Amino acid sequence: MAVEQLLAHIPALRRYARLLTGDATQADDLVQDTLERACRKWSLWRPGTALRPWLLSIMHNLHVNLLRDWHLDDGHATLDDLHELPDPAAPAGERLDLERALAALPPGQRAVMLLVAVEEYTYAEAAGILDLPIGTVMSRLHRGREALRLRLTPPVRSGAQIVNLARMKR
Repeated sequence: MAVEQLLAHIPALRRYARLLTGDATQADDLVQDTLERACRKWSLWRPGTALRPWLLSIMHNLHVNLLRDWHLDDGHATLDDLHELPDPAAPAGERLDLERALAALPPGQRAVMLLVAVEEYTYAEAAGILDLPIGTVMSRLHRGREALRLRLTPPVRSGAQIVNLARMKR
């Protein structure tokens, strides 16, 4: 194995892990675990194929396993509890924060969004990395984009709300 081959992909792995986990420390741990697993399983990589999708696939599987293990620990909430809609009363800057909006997506949607929208993989490539049917990738991407659109679009104020705001400013 050429270490140089792995080193070239670390910035992309860190970016993906940071967006996937929403936490720099967890992301660094995930990258380290991914590189360790890649070194141990190097014989499974097929020379001549793209290395980054293989590494991202390892990372995705490790992340899913961590989420599953975390969920099975009786001291934690369920995964569904992690994906509540943002509070409409929250400051506008908070609602418009893309990183938080991505973190609020369910893990499956977030992984697809990151691979297709951030890493610019095709649907077929993302399906291969995540080991999913292409239709599932397309569906998760559609639902993820819609959820992001809803989270990142400021609420529309009615005419009555605008009049009341104007009166309050006087």
